[in-house]
Amino acid sequence: MSNNNSTNKHEIVEKNVGLMAILTVFAISFGALVEITPLMFQDDTTKPVEGLRPLTALEMEGRDIYVREGCYNCHSQMIRPFRDEVERYGHYSVAGESVWDHPFQWGSKRTGPDLARVGGRYSDDWHYAHLIDPRSVVPESNMPGYPWLEENVLDGKLTAKKLEVFKNFGVPYTDEDIKNAQQAVQGKTEMEALIAYLQQLGTHLK
Repeated sequence: MSNNNSTNKHEIVEKNVGLMAILTVFAISFGALVEITPLMFQDDTTKPVEGLRPLTALEMEGRDIYVREGCYNCHSQMIRPFRDEVERYGHYSVAGESVWDHPFQWGSKRTGPDLARVGGRYSDDWHYAHLIDPRSVVPESNMPGYPWLEENVLDGKLTAKKLEVFKNFGVPYTDEDIKNAQQAVQGKTEMEALIAYLQQLGTHLK
């Protein structure tokens, strides 16, 4: 008799799509809460690594270009703590490097190599040639070229506002940084901005 009652209780859930959906959402939410909540109170995940600095105005514009052009679709910025990844890309990524990145650019797909430690690995001239015509420096590359980046010039009208928004997120920009933001990028090309952003990636972890 008890087996029948137990079976009937399962049937109530299994045959009721709405109830099943509610219980599924509850189970996933509870699991996520248990996994994520402790991370919100750990120094390793909430405090910047020693040496981390905010992006300059030009680097911030470069970051927005990186996002606009969808670079994260093919390039991750997260080196996993596995030997093959560390030997190829460098020290594994740590959460403290991304606490001021909103949203973070970790990515998950690697059609191209991970960029978490690309900063300083190549010269500005190499990046320029690579962005204009990737196959001129990497013959096997299937990356498209971005020649318009050297033609588009920044006016900086929104740069100060971008820094203000990030300051509200806790990034330690000064009033001076915000005041000089437009002047710092005005007249620079999008190519210069993107290269500046790439050249600082992964260089803060000591």
